[in-house]
Amino acid sequence: MLAARNHPLMRPASFHVLRALADGSLHPAATLGVSRSAVRNAILDLRDQGMAVRAVRGRGVRLVDGVDLITPEAVTARLAERGGDVTLTMLDQCSSTNAELLARAARGAPSGSALACELQTAGRGRRGNRWLSGLATGLTFSLLWRYGRAGTDLAALSLAAGVACVGALEALDVRGVRLKWPNDLMFGGRKLGGILVEAAGEPRGPTAVVIGIGINVRHSRAVHVPLAVPPARPATELAEIRRDLPSRSMLLGEFLAHLATALETFGAQGFAAFRADWTRLHAQQEERVRVALPGGGAAEGVALGVDEDGALLLRTDAGLERLHSGEVSIGAVA
Repeated sequence: MLAARNHPLMRPASFHVLRALADGSLHPAATLGVSRSAVRNAILDLRDQGMAVRAVRGRGVRLVDGVDLITPEAVTARLAERGGDVTLTMLDQCSSTNAELLARAARGAPSGSALACELQTAGRGRRGNRWLSGLATGLTFSLLWRYGRAGTDLAALSLAAGVACVGALEALDVRGVRLKWPNDLMFGGRKLGGILVEAAGEPRGPTAVVIGIGINVRHSRAVHVPLAVPPARPATELAEIRRDLPSRSMLLGEFLAHLATALETFGAQGFAAFRADWTRLHAQQEERVRVALPGGGAAEGVALGVDEDGALLLRTDAGLERLHSGEVSIGAVA
């Protein structure tokens, strides 16, 4: 599991070398398009990121098992198939796709702008958690959507985004993923991904909303590349659910297309259009759970799904409680 620190940055030339080595074949250093010193630095950078690189004297360099890099053209093609009105910008690395896209929103980026990167060095989760992921082992991306109303009317948007993410996975025959209130994707009691919604705008609107998604896709088979998850959280990856996974490009295109459709629907119909599906996908529906509350303390009871505004409904010994924030414990409470 990753330590609670930022990833080291990669040199720009190292990404050039990474793309050249992505097929896993042996490449003579002279054919990589950069100086020999840049190749040596790239080998160090890639090894720092947990990738296994072999340099064979006199023959060249290879990346063990290769790597599945995101191809923007393939993402755009998938979006065209699905009709998603999204424009993708692909970065090699950034501190946080949410932070970067929020800055671009402040500079006037249009609704439907998406941002993804191969290496996120300081990703954020809810309640101050870090979301750290290995180079090219997951999906870290954000989508900007603009609404004409106040951000307080968008409280359940992360739940609707969760439904959209599960729908994208089901469209690619990845079955059995469930949702944990308020923003986690789960499989078999382990965390597969997370959602972070951040908004900026005037009190009464309009509002620019950035939906950040982090999904564990696969480890490197050559070396241990930790999953993206806060410390002490059990995690899983898409490769454990379906062995013959589509490319990360196809996955990203499917996610963005489903999210764009969901965000349009949410703007027109609100959370009511998603509530039944969210309840169907709720990982702890009708289970007794414990919810750690933001100000300290906890609430225990039976999870009954969510209200129209996305609040968790909890049947306690004192009656029905509506919780707008908190952290649900993984696993039922005795």
